[in-house]
Amino acid sequence: MSVWKSFKSLYFATLLMLLGSGLLSTYLALHVAERADGIWVGALMTGFYLGLVLGGKLGHRLIARVGHIRTYVASAGIVTAAVLLHGLTESLPAWLSLRVVVGLGMMSMYMVVESWLNEQSTSDERGMVFSGYMMASYLGMVLGQLVLAAMPDLNINLLLFVALCFALCLVPVALTRRIHPEPLHPAPLEPRYFLQRVPLSMLTSIVAGAMVGAFYGLAPLYASRIGLPTQMIGLFMATCIVAGLLVQGPLGWLSDRLDRPTLIRVGSALLMLIALPQAIFTDLPIVFVFIGGSLSCMLLFSLYPLAVAFANDNIEAEKRVSLTAVLLTTFGIGASISPLLIGVLMKSFGPNMLYVSLSLFAMLIVIRVRPQAISGDTLSDEAPLQHIYMPDGISSSPLAAALDPRIEESHVQEQMQDSPLADVGEMSEEQHY
Repeated sequence: MSVWKSFKSLYFATLLMLLGSGLLSTYLALHVAERADGIWVGALMTGFYLGLVLGGKLGHRLIARVGHIRTYVASAGIVTAAVLLHGLTESLPAWLSLRVVVGLGMMSMYMVVESWLNEQSTSDERGMVFSGYMMASYLGMVLGQLVLAAMPDLNINLLLFVALCFALCLVPVALTRRIHPEPLHPAPLEPRYFLQRVPLSMLTSIVAGAMVGAFYGLAPLYASRIGLPTQMIGLFMATCIVAGLLVQGPLGWLSDRLDRPTLIRVGSALLMLIALPQAIFTDLPIVFVFIGGSLSCMLLFSLYPLAVAFANDNIEAEKRVSLTAVLLTTFGIGASISPLLIGVLMKSFGPNMLYVSLSLFAMLIVIRVRPQAISGDTLSDEAPLQHIYMPDGISSSPLAAALDPRIEESHVQEQMQDSPLADVGEMSEEQHY
């Protein structure tokens, strides 16, 4: 509790960010579904993830140039304005551009919070700090869906509520009394090296990103097209997110005791089977819709953490910051492509194509992730490492890797200083003032 109290301002800011972001994504999916087809719903989610992927570079440059607090304030102000602009125009191309802007701004905000948490936490408390950050993130996403259940009318009031969340998340960061972090030095990305060293984790990451991105972007559209009212759609999304969060504890226990590639393959096989009823039928009773969606989320939200855990088992400690950054970027690329493609399928063949796609993605992992193909020659000396639930690409930046308690603090600092971008932004925040 003392650790959580120390970072309560950053946790509260994170909760408000994710509350607004989660509510905005679902609101836009439902609002667009009333006057356009699934292609635009998927395109809007693709734009958001594209902004997240591209925002890492922009966020680093802003922090290096003007410091952490000014970057956060500017980004939150731009995101708030972008949210309000949704209410001033009904142009879908304009909304698509605004979704990219929101993604860019939110990635910069994530980078500020995560670098701040990393700098101000010791190696002994890093795991607790990390878990508090994850709880704040997922609680915010759940509350965003519950707000939709409480305010089911898709009018401008929901946009005003989202803008209010992004405006208020400025307050705890702007008024914090904690020491400003040092200038940011991102970890270098080495995708070719990791693709050769841990190809199964790279494949699982991009496929898991495709499934998670499709679910967040298109599950509200699916629920709407099968006849659920707006209030029930909010409850459906909240239930699925909670189910995905609750499974992480048992998943970690299993991951530390069983072979991780086998868990990835078994989880994917179960997901493939569980998604089949909703892939075939669109007239299931509502209780089966909720149960099927919750079970599917429990499994698809488990794939990325397992991929990260298995990759860490096969990589030296000094490369783990770069590894997790690459995996998160890979996740984001998958999430930025799938919503648009699956949206096209849903337009042509019906809402059940969401679960058809989940089942097919899961089948791909079952086919490609074969434990018998793993030699074990690359395992690190301390493998298997403790399983840590890693955030998905909708609630983190690649800097979350530095908060991973499996990574020694000295290795984090060494990795940051060895970055090819380490000479960028040497001016401290105090010098800017």
